[in-house]
Amino acid sequence: MTSFGDLLGPPPVLLDIDEEPELQLHKGRPAAEVAADFPTSSLAWATLAEGALEAEQAVTAYAYARTGYHRGLDQLRRQGWRGFGPVPFSHENNRGFLRAVAALAKAAKSIGEEDEYLRCLDLLNDCDPEAAGALGLGE
Repeated sequence: MTSFGDLLGPPPVLLDIDEEPELQLHKGRPAAEVAADFPTSSLAWATLAEGALEAEQAVTAYAYARTGYHRGLDQLRRQGWRGFGPVPFSHENNRGFLRAVAALAKAAKSIGEEDEYLRCLDLLNDCDPEAAGALGLGE
């Protein structure tokens, strides 16, 4: 049985834990250093993207977020995800990917790329209907 009420859909994808990047970020190590040491970490790239958005550097945020998004897709595919189905926000290890998608949406909107913004919102809603709101997005 899947979450979100779709009895015929695929089961939720729960990404494996990647403790070291999260631990280093939590200890205050700069996200750029963490991303350099752990380039497959969506969380590190999402953190960089969020920082760039706060600094009003939308193009930089877009690049960081897109990297985190693609790294997350790689991880999801290795777990059997085929481009659809639940990726619950409630599962802590999924949040790096979902945060990268949200940052990509925000950066896309900021530079006027409305189609990409809407695609990102659709992806977040497909992954978990609660994700967009939890990550500060809404239409």
